[in-house]
Amino acid sequence: MGRVSTYLNFAGQTEEAFAFYASVFHTELGAPPIRFSDDPGLSHLSEEEARGVMHVWLPILGGHIIMGTDILASAGHQLRIGNNTTIVLEVDTREQADEFFNALSAGGSEKEGMSDMPWGAYWGVCLDRFGIRWMISHAPTAS
Repeated sequence: MGRVSTYLNFAGQTEEAFAFYASVFHTELGAPPIRFSDDPGLSHLSEEEARGVMHVWLPILGGHIIMGTDILASAGHQLRIGNNTTIVLEVDTREQADEFFNALSAGGSEKEGMSDMPWGAYWGVCLDRFGIRWMISHAPTAS
């Protein structure tokens, strides 16, 4: 079954922010943070960026999940209002992923089309025509 969650971008404060959110919502991280240093393909990063959080998640209320990452300035990423929050649609099928991506990206900008990712998901992201960021992901279940 699909779910909707929220993805938050930070400039080096993800770990601090998620510790704060865990205290606010009286919950614990869903898993230990994944750091950029955990990805051998990112060995070119500075020591500071390598310590950054690549992915972390936290259950909050009613089954809602917030996820987060530190942006990488070395990759040209700049944190600004408008790219710091993304609505994530975790869908059941590739067809549904394509349908939502095509509809949301129509007339929008800053899109990275649906494609197979190294972590096993079929994934894409876009900014819709109203300036809202959407991430669409389908991760097939193991049979």
